[in-house]
Amino acid sequence: MSEEMRPVPARSSSAVSRFATYGVVLAVVFLLGFVPMWLKARSAADSLAEAEHRLAVVGMQSDLASAVIDARRGEYEPSRQAASRFFTSLRAEIDKADASKFTPVQREAMQPLFAGRDEMITLLARNDPASADRLSDLYIAYRKMAGG
Repeated sequence: MSEEMRPVPARSSSAVSRFATYGVVLAVVFLLGFVPMWLKARSAADSLAEAEHRLAVVGMQSDLASAVIDARRGEYEPSRQAASRFFTSLRAEIDKADASKFTPVQREAMQPLFAGRDEMITLLARNDPASADRLSDLYIAYRKMAGG
């Protein structure tokens, strides 16, 4: 046999096999880095959602508490503004329906709070001292309904 006719081993199948192995190893390494980070990001997103929920509830509670304190001190205009902010943010939150920070049971329980809204704002606008007691009752009712 002459040197020109010698069979040459097929390297293409070993090269393809090597590239496939590298690809599999690369995918495994990628997943080893991706999965823990994905789990951590998911956990952080859940924590963020819980913190946003608490912030919304406490923010509204803070507005209402501020209204109570201002009314007790005889500062009716800041009290009226805080009470108005409370009712506005509560209405906005309840109107979000399923996207709301409140459960359906809580949203349903909070509907009666709006019954005296106009009267409350009017009492505060008239500088009526009775508004402080009514705001205190409203604060206690909200705190019970909101779970805080």
